[in-house]
Amino acid sequence: MSRIRIEGYLAAFPKLVGIGKQHTYIETENVRYVYQPIESLYLLLVTNKQSNILEDLETLRLLSKLVPEYSYSLDEEGIGRTAFEILFAFDEVISLGHKENVTVAQVKQYGEMESHEEKLHKLVLQSKINETKDVMKRKASEIDKSKIEKNRGEKGGFMSLQSMSSRIESGFGSENSISSTGGGFGGGSGFGVSTEVESFASKPKGRAPASASAPSKGLGMQLGKTQRANQFLESLKAEGEVIVEDVRPTSIGQTKAAAPLPIDPVTLTVEEKLNVTLRRDGGIGNFDLQGTLSLQILNQEDGLIQVQIETGGNPGILFKTHPNINKELYSGENILGLKDPNRPFPAGQGDGVSLLKWRMQSADESLVPLSINCWPSVSGNETYVNLEYEASSMFVLKNVVISIPLPALREAPKVQQIDGEWRYDSRNSILEWSIVLIDNSNCSGSMEFVIPAVDTSDLFPISVSFTSTSTFSDLKVVTILPLKGGNPPKFSQRTLLSTETYQVV
Repeated sequence: MSRIRIEGYLAAFPKLVGIGKQHTYIETENVRYVYQPIESLYLLLVTNKQSNILEDLETLRLLSKLVPEYSYSLDEEGIGRTAFEILFAFDEVISLGHKENVTVAQVKQYGEMESHEEKLHKLVLQSKINETKDVMKRKASEIDKSKIEKNRGEKGGFMSLQSMSSRIESGFGSENSISSTGGGFGGGSGFGVSTEVESFASKPKGRAPASASAPSKGLGMQLGKTQRANQFLESLKAEGEVIVEDVRPTSIGQTKAAAPLPIDPVTLTVEEKLNVTLRRDGGIGNFDLQGTLSLQILNQEDGLIQVQIETGGNPGILFKTHPNINKELYSGENILGLKDPNRPFPAGQGDGVSLLKWRMQSADESLVPLSINCWPSVSGNETYVNLEYEASSMFVLKNVVISIPLPALREAPKVQQIDGEWRYDSRNSILEWSIVLIDNSNCSGSMEFVIPAVDTSDLFPISVSFTSTSTFSDLKVVTILPLKGGNPPKFSQRTLLSTETYQVV
């Protein structure tokens, strides 16, 4: 099909779309338009009239799930920024005009696969860059040495070289102490070193010559090791590893990978943890929810504040404030503040300080975010296991993993049908069923697999883990009230619902 013909079909589509029509396809003399509105845009699939309309709708539904995965804003600007990523994802779904049997998780996995040739190219390129840097450093060192020799010949003073050596030793231990001024090494102008020598000392990349000071030899060896380590880490970064971002050998106190630090002056974290036990034959054995609102402040001057909150009004949740919180102020106005208004909240307390805690216990099965049904049946020498999940419409669940214990198997189970992905942990004899995202579009799903004949009670307990940005308390921070006047400090709120123990027994 020529480009002009394709552009003609696309140009004719806006004229054919009517307003207020319920159907999502249009048939012309030659082609069929199958489309779906996405906010102010349309996702359009152009097929011939002989194609199966049900398969076309299924293809369109899969493509509509992929668009939000790669574009955070569903407008023309957001789609344009991620056009290539979306195009590559669509290419994994449709091949030569036919739909491939793939899921959203598989498309994302295929798009993130690495190429051996690309790795090799990046390594070769990084090696050339490192060689060029070494040549530049050697040339710079030779120029610096020649300047020092020239300066020593002009001054003829041994004391000038000796004072310069002492200054280099005192400031060579850290790149951060080197500045572009004459005092970058922590010394004043009383050392009697000439302007040329100071300009050499102010270069961050310069090296002290071997003749300047004998003790600097050990430092040079250490810097050489650090340089080789940096080159190794840079090669890992070229391969796509994240170790360079988390581990920085040249910075003291940052050699351990840590969670991203808050960037706002005030951060409030709402965290809820679920402990749920479901019975295999239906019903709920235990439902326990525990939540915490914690406050983290970067600077002590922002500690004189009060926090205005609002909750969803769930009568089954019991809230308790910290002993130092003014309970009358909280019960009357939903404001969290210290009993002593002149006392600031502590700053820099790691994960923050807890302001409010709450708990909910219930036997209402409708509160369960995700229910699991397991139907095992033994037939001859095989056990057929059917699993089904049903999610509540109140939550959007992410990174769902359903773990089914299996008797020790030499081979992985035969998975005959699955909505999502699966993995068999042979060491622990656990079959993991994973779904990246569960929302209203896939609030139910199933999985079927076959294993050798076993006692069906060995398939329990089934463990479940997931996260969500929605909570049972629906607690939100309305605003921050400064006690010392002025504008309130900028704040951010983080919300997380996670599972601590979630089992089907």
